[in-house]
Amino acid sequence: RRLRGAVVAADLRRDAGVDAISGGDLAALPAGQNSVVVPDQLYFSSPTPRLIKHPCQERVALYLGKEVFFTRDDFESSLLPFSIPASMMVGKPEITSAHFAGSVLLLVVNQKVYIFDYEYNLWSTSIGLDDPVSHISGDNCCYSGQHFCMDINDLVFAYFLGEPVRQTKIYFSSSQGYGFQKLVHKIQEQEFGSLGGIFYFHSLSQIGMLFVVYEKAMFKYSDHPLNRTYGEVFDYAETFDILVTPGQRGILLLWSQKGLMVSRNAGQLISPVWVQERPNTQYSIFEANITIHNVAANENELAILTRENNLYYGSLGILSNSLIKFSDQNLWSQQSVLMFTDSGKLEILTPLPDKMFAAFDFQKCPINMQKLLMDPQLKIDVCKVELLQGEFENKMFTIDMNSKLELTAFMIPRPGQSPVPLAVVSNPHSLGLDNVIYEDGYTYDGNTRYRLDISLRQQHHWGRTDPNFTSSIKRPTTSTITVDIANKELSCVDLKPLTAIISVGCDLEKKIVIQNKVSACHKGLLDPRDLQENYSYVIEKEAYDPHYGGQSASQDLVVSYRYEKLGCPLLVYYDSLWKPVVELWQGDHFQEVVEAEYVLLEVNGMFTYKYSLTASSARCTSQPQNWTMIKDRDGQAPFNWNRENYVSCHDPDNRSPLRWPNVQYQILGGPTENKIAFDQRNGIYVFFLSIVDPYYSYCHLETTFSVFVYGAFPLRFISFEFWVTMIMVTVLLSVWLAYLLPRLLNTRAGVWVQKALVCLCKRLEDIWESVWCG
Repeated sequence: RRLRGAVVAADLRRDAGVDAISGGDLAALPAGQNSVVVPDQLYFSSPTPRLIKHPCQERVALYLGKEVFFTRDDFESSLLPFSIPASMMVGKPEITSAHFAGSVLLLVVNQKVYIFDYEYNLWSTSIGLDDPVSHISGDNCCYSGQHFCMDINDLVFAYFLGEPVRQTKIYFSSSQGYGFQKLVHKIQEQEFGSLGGIFYFHSLSQIGMLFVVYEKAMFKYSDHPLNRTYGEVFDYAETFDILVTPGQRGILLLWSQKGLMVSRNAGQLISPVWVQERPNTQYSIFEANITIHNVAANENELAILTRENNLYYGSLGILSNSLIKFSDQNLWSQQSVLMFTDSGKLEILTPLPDKMFAAFDFQKCPINMQKLLMDPQLKIDVCKVELLQGEFENKMFTIDMNSKLELTAFMIPRPGQSPVPLAVVSNPHSLGLDNVIYEDGYTYDGNTRYRLDISLRQQHHWGRTDPNFTSSIKRPTTSTITVDIANKELSCVDLKPLTAIISVGCDLEKKIVIQNKVSACHKGLLDPRDLQENYSYVIEKEAYDPHYGGQSASQDLVVSYRYEKLGCPLLVYYDSLWKPVVELWQGDHFQEVVEAEYVLLEVNGMFTYKYSLTASSARCTSQPQNWTMIKDRDGQAPFNWNRENYVSCHDPDNRSPLRWPNVQYQILGGPTENKIAFDQRNGIYVFFLSIVDPYYSYCHLETTFSVFVYGAFPLRFISFEFWVTMIMVTVLLSVWLAYLLPRLLNTRAGVWVQKALVCLCKRLEDIWESVWCG
């Protein structure tokens, strides 16, 4: 899947047109010309600067201000202002939005999206955008090598901020912004007001759209169960910047010059952030009469720099909702920005022009938050926890359907303290948890060690929630689990929450294998050496249909046997009902025999087999699906019957009437005893098998295997009725002769016949004696 996405992105880069001119460089025209093409120097549309730091590549960042700077060394070296090649013909080089999508930088310049691939120093233009856009949004997942993370990095939205929701055109890209297509969703058609932003909240597996109506705003979500209600309504008197913090925990920061709010569940609940000017006093941003200049956040911390030359710092812990003010310092300037370099490590960056060259240097003011928090005037309590750890920290796990996951965390509190550890999931509609905490021994210095055992399963399988609360079990989802201390002090800077991403979806290590205890090679009917040496067999034209319609072909088919994929065929006697034994494996470990519903299809179009059950005998309450229906509906070869398009005929919600109860029931496994009955024909069959039960696994579990059918005698070319007739005639003739011959022997003719026979016998005896004696 990732390779296919890379090919698509490469094709989109080619279609968009790629320019190999880097930012800040001059591109000379071909030799022989004296003129020079000067690139367009970019600038940010807002009067206050922004800093966008790549969540996964610590030294990659983008500074947006009167000049724009792109760095790959954390602003250590001098930088030329960032420019876009003149050949891109951007017109007004004004940036209104920017986003890192994996290894590329997306910029909205003059209402169009441009891509800078900084690894290869290439520029290109996004395709598929038929309308102007002002903003882009996306997210980044930093678990390298995980296919799910790659999908997060690839997804990008493009939209025009502030336009009426019903009229605006929203675009999405699943190729890192190289190609866009229009988003068509009923969430947009049902709402009034203007668009305040659109995001994909991976912590909830939901699209979230912010609506603004009469200086009030709220989030609306795309899928069940959140699509039935809105998020909490909050004041929206001025445009808010929305910052999605790293880590897919669902933490949002909404800020403007006069407001700061936080949401810990992707916009469902919005809370104001309070500021603590002095110990035991808290004010809102408006009450404190401060003007926010810049905001910085990482997975666990938040800092703001104000125009009043003040620095505020706080935690993004589970119950933390306030910032503490540090003593007045000379920190602020019009072009200054904040940047976290590590936990508790903050820098204030200010670009300074070089007097001799066109490059800029960045002045760095490092701040050690832990050291500042030790100021006794702040009256901050000492951290009550010495250790919080778990092996699952910063890892990614997969829970497939009907599976569970066990995690463990350890906590060591300070002597005499009783902190409260909490385990929370970001998507309780999909992922349920149960946990228990107990004492687990002592440390060398006598401190009690506590163990927290966490059990995770799909919320559906806990059986503790209403169906109106849980998300659709058929839809793969994601969630984040976080273990933190509920009443953690601000001084616990180095005590980071334990976080892991849980993908409730396909476990890529799962596969299905057909049990093959007795093969044709084992019984000597086939030789494995022959099968490996370009073995081929013939399928009669009366036995297959290349179009899978059950009609005879026009000519015989010669098939090459693929031993490296199929091995020795499974041996099956033709005159016995049969179905394969399907085994589920996870990696190299056997899990179980599959009892879920699955379907078979002979890959070469052979139709010399039938099913033992009909729709009626399988007790279907609606018309069952079959291979012909799937092929006719999808308009292609019918190998795409899978869990996503399967509908059971036993489902009470299936309203399709049972019009043809005598048709063959083509689904094996599940609640029926359906089997395969082969025609009287010996030979090799190659079957494609697909698990179609949508409640067995999120994976498309498919395999191909071979069967050798034996024991069938050649078909009779004279009908059975002919032989019965001939036998009856022979019997009647014999009875007639037995009655007639004795009567004929008593007549004159009969006497003559007897004499002739006696004479003939004597002559034969004479001839025999002469031959023998001679």
